[in-house]
Amino acid sequence: MWKQRGGVLLAVVLAAAGARTAPIQMGYDKDGMITVNGARTFIVGSYYAGNKDHPPALESYQELKEAGFNLVSASGEQAALAQQAGLMFWTNIGTLDLGKREESAQQIRERVLTLKDHPALAFYEQFDEPAWTWIGEPNAKPGAPRATSEQFQATYELMRGVDTNHLIYTNHAPTNLVGTLQAYNAGTDIVATDIYPVTPGGIKYMFALFPDGHQGDFNDTYISQVGRYAAKMRAVAGPNRPVFMVLQAFAWEALLPLEEQRSEKILYPSYGDSRFMAFQSIIQGANGIVYWGSHFMPQPSEAWTTLKQVVREIADLAPALESTQSLQASVQVEYHEIGYDVDSGIQWLGKAHGGKLYLLTCNADKHRNQATLSGLGAWRTCTVLNEGGRTLTVENGAITDTWERFGVHVYEIRN
Repeated sequence: MWKQRGGVLLAVVLAAAGARTAPIQMGYDKDGMITVNGARTFIVGSYYAGNKDHPPALESYQELKEAGFNLVSASGEQAALAQQAGLMFWTNIGTLDLGKREESAQQIRERVLTLKDHPALAFYEQFDEPAWTWIGEPNAKPGAPRATSEQFQATYELMRGVDTNHLIYTNHAPTNLVGTLQAYNAGTDIVATDIYPVTPGGIKYMFALFPDGHQGDFNDTYISQVGRYAAKMRAVAGPNRPVFMVLQAFAWEALLPLEEQRSEKILYPSYGDSRFMAFQSIIQGANGIVYWGSHFMPQPSEAWTTLKQVVREIADLAPALESTQSLQASVQVEYHEIGYDVDSGIQWLGKAHGGKLYLLTCNADKHRNQATLSGLGAWRTCTVLNEGGRTLTVENGAITDTWERFGVHVYEIRN
C-alpha cells in the first residue's frame, strides 16, 4: 500500500563509492534463503531511508546499515547513497502494458539495461499488490486485479532475457486466495505480503482498511495474525521460493493529514509488538523481513529506537538464521496449568550454528503460557538472548519457561 508503483526511473549514478564494483549475483537456496554471490543471506530491509521531514541523505542510509539493515528501496541518486553506506537496494521497474506491448517492452528493457550493472542492485519489483482491489476505491470490482498474472509472467520473461543476475520481488496484499496469488509465481522469484495489525481501534476509515478498521481479513485480529499470513505466503510460494514479510513501521493515524490526526490514536508498534511480529514471521518460514512506513515515523523517537533494536537482534542472529543445519529432533511442548487454555500456543524454530543450538520461540496466545520444551538432546547450558543474561537449567534435554502475552524468547543452548 502506497508503495512506489510502476514506471519510475531512474538514471542511476554508477560511480558511487563502495566496496562492490561488479554486479551482485543474486539467487536463492532450496529453502528459499537468498544468496548474495553464493552466500546465504537473511534479508532485513526498509522501504525508506529517513522520513517525510528529512529527505534521505547519506547519514540516513548509514543509520540503516548500523542498525542491521542490509537492503533498502532506492532509485536514482538514492541508489548511489545506499551503495556508499554498504546497503543493497531494490527498485520498481514497472509491468508490461499488453495493450501497448512493443512500446512498453522497450521502456522496461531500457530500464533494466540502465540498472543491471549497478554493483548494489539486488532485486527488481514490478507492481505492488497486483491482485488486490480495495473495496473503497472508486469503481472497484472485487476480483479484478490491478495487474494480471499474464502481465507479470510476460514482464518476468522479458527482464530475465536482459538480466539473469538479479531477482524479481513481488509484494501481495494480505487478502486474496492462495490460488489467486500462486498464479503470479511465474512472474516473480520472491513472494511477500504486507500486514500491519497494530491499531488503537476506532480509527477513521481510510485507504487499505476494511470497514471494521482492520487491514487483514483473518478472524484473528491480534498481532498473532502475522504468523498466519507468513504461513499463507509460504503456501503460496511453496517450499523453495523466498518469502518476505513486510511489517509495520508506522502508526495508522499518522498516515492522515496532520490537521486530521488525533494524538490519542497515534499508536506505533512497541518493542514487544515489533519483536513478536518479526520473530513469529521467521519461525513461520520467512526468509526476510522488510519494514514499510518509517517514512511517517518521527526520527529520532522511541518508536524508531525500538524498531532498530529489533532489527539489530535479527541481524546479530543472521549467521544462525542463514545456517542450513536445522534442529533435527522435534521439540515437544508440554503446557503447565496457570489458569488459561492454549489456543495457538508456543511456536518454535531451531537452528544449529557454531557448535550451538539457537531455539527461537514465541507465544502466539493473548494470555501467558508456561511450558516445558523437551527433545533438545544432550545440550547442557541455556542462555536467553537479549534478556539481561538470564539462564535456564537444561535437564534431560528439556527447559521450562514462561512466555508473556505475545512474548518471545530466543535461547542459545550449548554443551
